[in-house]
Amino acid sequence: MIKRMHVAVNCSDLQKSIDFYSAFFGVEPTKVKENYAKFELNDPALHFSLNVRPFEPRGVLNHLGFQLNNTEEVLAIGDRLRESGLLLIDEMNTTCCYAVQDKVWVHDPDGNAWEIFFTKEDSEFEHAGELREVSSCCVPTGLQTITFGSFKKVEC
Repeated sequence: MIKRMHVAVNCSDLQKSIDFYSAFFGVEPTKVKENYAKFELNDPALHFSLNVRPFEPRGVLNHLGFQLNNTEEVLAIGDRLRESGLLLIDEMNTTCCYAVQDKVWVHDPDGNAWEIFFTKEDSEFEHAGELREVSSCCVPTGLQTITFGSFKKVEC
């Protein structure tokens, strides 16, 4: 099911980061906006994004995830995560990071956000609707942490 691993990092200077990662990966980004860049590698299969964001309070890591091939795969994994008590939030047909996506989210016990997503189409807009906190691009905000067992569940 998994098309690509996804890693999103925060950066302070987008052009310097684009220059570095273009040389490092040996390819140019597939999408560049004023505060965002995306690299889609096939070998290894990686969806890597740069987000111009302050490092505090999250640090350099923005979030992790897996890019899937279609909405049905997102829904299937979402059902499995819901059954295991890990599903955080469903976001279907949402605009985020200059793309229209279907996605689900979880947080690990240390608060690291993971998104499982399918990109339906590109968008000219970073977000649609209510603007999210700038330090957590694409990470659901306004969440409450609930502890159960050794896991923390984060809910709206």
